[in-house]
Amino acid sequence: MPQLPASVGVGFKPQHFIDITQDPGKVGFFEVHAENYMGAGGLPHAQLTALRADYALSVHGVGLSIGGARGLDPDHLARLRQLCERYQPESFSEHLAWSSHDTGFLNDLLPLPYTDESLNVICAHVDQVQEALGRRMLLENPSTYVIFEQSTIAEVDFLAEVARRTGCGLLLDVNNVFVSATNHGFDPCAYIDSFPLQHVGEIHLGGHVVEELPSGPLLIDAHSSEVADPVWSLFADVVSRCGAIPTLVEWDNDVPCWSVLADEAARAARILHAPEKRHAQAG
Repeated sequence: MPQLPASVGVGFKPQHFIDITQDPGKVGFFEVHAENYMGAGGLPHAQLTALRADYALSVHGVGLSIGGARGLDPDHLARLRQLCERYQPESFSEHLAWSSHDTGFLNDLLPLPYTDESLNVICAHVDQVQEALGRRMLLENPSTYVIFEQSTIAEVDFLAEVARRTGCGLLLDVNNVFVSATNHGFDPCAYIDSFPLQHVGEIHLGGHVVEELPSGPLLIDAHSSEVADPVWSLFADVVSRCGAIPTLVEWDNDVPCWSVLADEAARAARILHAPEKRHAQAG
């Protein structure tokens, strides 16, 4: 199955469509949120069809509720399958999170305790998705704001075990690592040290906001600003270990003009390919 190029992509925003078509080649691929393209037609599909003719595509789900206690919504899964069959994306990914309860749906990506019970649920749901889509999916590490007393498994071990049991890949969101590390007081570099990097098929970068609380800073994964310097440094550390892996710059809120987003992608590309340039110069 085709894979994303080892380059930098961005999340596609319709307001950028004309700029992209008039000045192509700024990025290696585009990502879209699956739920925005589950209708039958209209302008969204017209634009995406035009982009797909020239670019690799990553489809990123935000509504499957992989971590939900109830079974996956069969209608939602069917719509997702139709979307993937229509566009044949090089990558599909979802979140290690839940967003549904009974018949209700919550418009958020909520955390779950890392226990044997939740591990079994996640693995069963990942297996179901991969079987329905006929493709390998990537599972993204979350940004978290609470820690569950019930958890008995470290997050990196939990993700590694899901990958081992199901054969899925992992999506390493570097900003999420930094956000969670700051919120919970652990070392983000130590997290990367123990992360199962051999399973990573894609990297995400994004911006966060800081709320100052009496207990200290609280970081929120807002996707509403440029990537912070510590996240760039952590990304460079990952690249030094793994080499060039498809990398996406996420900017979903307070979206800037195309040139600003393209500049963020260019900065990511310089870091992504820096080890290759050093190797070439040394040779």
